[in-house]
Amino acid sequence: MTATRDVAIVGGGAVGLLLACLLAQRGIDVVVLERRTEPGRASRAFGIHPPGLAALDAAGVGAAVRAEALPIRAGSVLSGGRRIASLDFARPVHALPQLRTETILRERLAALAPAALRVGAEVVALRQHAEGVELRLAAGGCVGARWAVGADGVHGRVRRLLGIAVQRRRGAAGYAMADVDDRTGLGAAALLHLEAGGIVESFPLPDGRRRWVARLAEPAQAVSAERLQRILHERLGGTSALPAPLPGGTEPSAFLARQRLAARFASGRVALAGDAAHEVSPIGGQGMSLGWLDALALERALAAAATNGAATNGVARAAAPFAAYELERRPAAVRAMRRAAWNMAMGAPASPPALAARLALARVLALPPARSAMVAAFTMRGL
Repeated sequence: MTATRDVAIVGGGAVGLLLACLLAQRGIDVVVLERRTEPGRASRAFGIHPPGLAALDAAGVGAAVRAEALPIRAGSVLSGGRRIASLDFARPVHALPQLRTETILRERLAALAPAALRVGAEVVALRQHAEGVELRLAAGGCVGARWAVGADGVHGRVRRLLGIAVQRRRGAAGYAMADVDDRTGLGAAALLHLEAGGIVESFPLPDGRRRWVARLAEPAQAVSAERLQRILHERLGGTSALPAPLPGGTEPSAFLARQRLAARFASGRVALAGDAAHEVSPIGGQGMSLGWLDALALERALAAAATNGAATNGVARAAAPFAAYELERRPAAVRAMRRAAWNMAMGAPASPPALAARLALARVLALPPARSAMVAAFTMRGL
């Protein structure tokens, strides 16, 4: 086994990288074990909510993200081409593709701890003992650490190795999305089209791009560009919001939005963070920022444990900071799932009477006193 590190993080995505940066800043010896050798390039999260941006500030990369991101300061609900309601965000949501955000975090970690990130390091087994954790790698050898964090995503192995079950929560639906050049002239506003066939969401991205997301009648493993274009025309045809034809070579992403919660967020000296702990529907865009708030809480817990000398007092004492972490973060994940489930219900296919009721509710929620609560929900306050 290699020399024991303070913390081993399994997973080099947005959450694992942020946590590593936070710990490295404190002088904590951290290693990040990432099974991939190259970053994933599929369209993923892009919304950085104000609490998430504060977490990036804490890691020293907030300014770099702001320099490249597109601030979204307003959002509108439309139906049949008519504006139903609008909200303004005093603290904007910043749009930046996750791949670019992860690149900025990776560069920051390289500056703080040049050897911290190990790619091609797939964890296949885990053993805890009184003084720490041993992580066995597929390529051979082990990594030892006083504590470990599983930030390896929805399908990550750490949670399974710990024997932690997942609980299904309300909210599941299929969606398709594509990022294309923005030729709509809609500006830097987020638009939510509530239509009988299901919601169509439209979000501005940096570099003159726009993301289109459409609710599907039934979940699908793949959706062609032609099918997504047909859905957009069926729901938005005759309105100024209709995008130009999707260019040739466009490959939409189809995904199932669902919600699952780990039965526990920690076991002994190992904690779960981000999607490994809570799979939150991306509708509403809160999953990545929610994971960053996990990272902030874990930084506090691990720094306190290191200061208090918990590393040499056995598994029970070492678990104490993770117990406090779970008490803080589990309720936040549940609140985020409730918000996401509500968002999905509002965007489901609807009969004319049901759609009329939703539009009436949207109008009411955009007026005082409900307006401030809706702005808080969309910008992730309270999580």
